[in-house]
Amino acid sequence: MPSDILCFGEALGEFNQTVPREPTYLFGYGGDTSNCAIAAARSGASVGVIGAVGDDTFGRGFFDLWRSEGIDTSAMALVEGADTGLYFVTHEPDGHIFTYRRAGSAAARFTADDLPLEAIRQARVLHVSGISQAISANASEAVREAMRNAREAGVTISYDTNLRLRLWPLERAQVVTNAAMAEADIALPGLDDARQLTGRDTPDAICDFYLEGGSAIVALTLGRDGALIATSERRERVPSITVQSMDATGAGDCFDGAFLAEWLATGDPFRAGRYACAAAALSTTGFGAVTPLPRRADVLAAMDR
Repeated sequence: MPSDILCFGEALGEFNQTVPREPTYLFGYGGDTSNCAIAAARSGASVGVIGAVGDDTFGRGFFDLWRSEGIDTSAMALVEGADTGLYFVTHEPDGHIFTYRRAGSAAARFTADDLPLEAIRQARVLHVSGISQAISANASEAVREAMRNAREAGVTISYDTNLRLRLWPLERAQVVTNAAMAEADIALPGLDDARQLTGRDTPDAICDFYLEGGSAIVALTLGRDGALIATSERRERVPSITVQSMDATGAGDCFDGAFLAEWLATGDPFRAGRYACAAAALSTTGFGAVTPLPRRADVLAAMDR
């Protein structure tokens, strides 16, 4: 059965520092589009993943995780002889710092020829990320080809910029991600990323940039200040909720998955924005990208409070 939301991108094993400045790490699973897929599934959506992981301990662990979450893995490749990428999260007073070990990973080797085109054409939403376009030239081309096939089939395209300047220079990121956003129906940028990518400063000006570029919906995340949801007819500042935050790893990815699930369920981007802000806040109440991702009942209860 086709998935409503199909998430295409890089999955990474995660080692998250649980005690600041101490060599104590909690193992988990991460990667922006994988996190998005799990968040969407926990919010009740039908979800599938595409891409590639290595046929190693981490890659096989991902398959077990996705299947335990009810996520379709039939179009995800397990590549013999390739590695699954890894990253480490350390926590400093100014926030969390990511260190990656991903060169030559199965995800970076993925090409347009590897795309499961039938699965893409049968989805309702294809979600992709700027990170997937930054890890290698062939992966970037695969994202463009996936988006082209989705658009030809009338599939809604969702895009999160997820700017990582360790992967590519800003000038290149601006060209590639702004072009991709022009093809996306739903733009899911973060404020800090968007300021660098668009050259605009205020949330309203950034939303104008993406709407004028061709996106029908912009959900601009503002960190603890919530999000600004904008369409050509209306825009609304959506507040976050108050929580005891421990680790913001994956909060933006949680927002993406929760937003897409609620938007598909209701057709209302403003309702989806309120739901996603609550979900993203709850996702910061534990360590790691996946474990704290909330389920729909928890999000609705938090919204009621």
